[in-house]
Amino acid sequence: MFYNNYGDYMERQILHVDVNNAFLSWTAIDRLRLGETLDIRTIPAIIGGDESSRHGIVLAKSMKAKEFGIKTGEPILWARKKCPNLQVFQGDYSSYKKHSDELYQLLLEYTDKIERFSIDECFMDMTLFLRPNEKLIDKAYEINKRVKEELGFTVNIGVAPNKLLAKMASDFKKPDRVHTLYKEEIPKKMWVLPISELFMVGRKSIPKLEQMGIKTIGDMAKQDEKILIKRFGKHGKMMWEYANGIDESEVIYKYEQPKNIGNSITLPQDVYNINRLNEILLALSEQVAFRLRKYGLKASVVSVQIKTKDFVSYSHQKKLNTPTNITKEIYETSKELLEQLHQNRGVRLIGIQTSKLVEKDQIQLSIFEQQTDKKQEKIENVMDDLKKKYGYEVITRAGEMKVSSMLNIRDEKKE
Repeated sequence: MFYNNYGDYMERQILHVDVNNAFLSWTAIDRLRLGETLDIRTIPAIIGGDESSRHGIVLAKSMKAKEFGIKTGEPILWARKKCPNLQVFQGDYSSYKKHSDELYQLLLEYTDKIERFSIDECFMDMTLFLRPNEKLIDKAYEINKRVKEELGFTVNIGVAPNKLLAKMASDFKKPDRVHTLYKEEIPKKMWVLPISELFMVGRKSIPKLEQMGIKTIGDMAKQDEKILIKRFGKHGKMMWEYANGIDESEVIYKYEQPKNIGNSITLPQDVYNINRLNEILLALSEQVAFRLRKYGLKASVVSVQIKTKDFVSYSHQKKLNTPTNITKEIYETSKELLEQLHQNRGVRLIGIQTSKLVEKDQIQLSIFEQQTDKKQEKIENVMDDLKKKYGYEVITRAGEMKVSSMLNIRDEKKE
């Protein structure tokens, strides 16, 4: 269970983001950027080790290769027997790290609590980072869409109240999907799966479990916990808890000083009215300024990006006379930039990015600026403390409420 600083219970809001066929997808993107016309994701292809040594194995496979029964981890020699026309490509870890970092930077626009579980998957704790009335499932679809459009690859996203269920959900049907797995969905979505699909059940345990009549996750969930503990020790207890969707583990994250801090929102429909867009900018400015202050940073440059329904992007930036992390100052600069960009365009995505970040203690201000800055910082700090204790939605400005209203209109139309 998750409790805020005042002991109030809050259901956790967890996402698990898993890149589809990561190594092959990232290799495909690199080749296309170098001018190749063939997307290797569309043919029987794998990423493999040194084939000439006859010890190379399949590290990643395309969906077409999967149709031939090729499996990750098997020798390339076996894979070629299944598919004589198989194309084999070498991996590039430095490139994969770069793509992984790009994904991480995008996810940082949504929450600071991100656990990099592996090079191609992350857990995100969104519990204190959702706007009023905002739904976690909507954020999952937004992230899924942005990764595809901005980074060029696809992800599966699991939506759940804990890490275990989010991880299980992201492993459901692939690729390019968003799946939920809430407690009430466990019997229908998880218990029907073979026991081998349960997270952390090793291959050596499967024959022993099957001998006990445990063939599905549901069988495990209904088994006597004490019998499993007697047979498997602590691992037996963990398997039983996982089968029942029990997982209290935290998203393990570490704060890394970012190079840029920004946020954006995809709108449910084209917005032409600049006053309405300014209301959205206010909400985004508050979120960006909140994160700047949390890191003890100030921004020297503010930029605004808009994207039309045709995916055409426009952006302008401005260097500030004095670095800031004050909401009002970021908002006023953003309004000025939007005025230059708008030109009666229908806007589908709008975002703010701050860069050239400096630690606030390194900035020298005039006496007048110091007094003004300190006064505004006190106000902002009170609001920040409330958000940290009760969640981001506890206190909002007018722009936040109007953005939420817009999102609610979209939800009603969906239903």
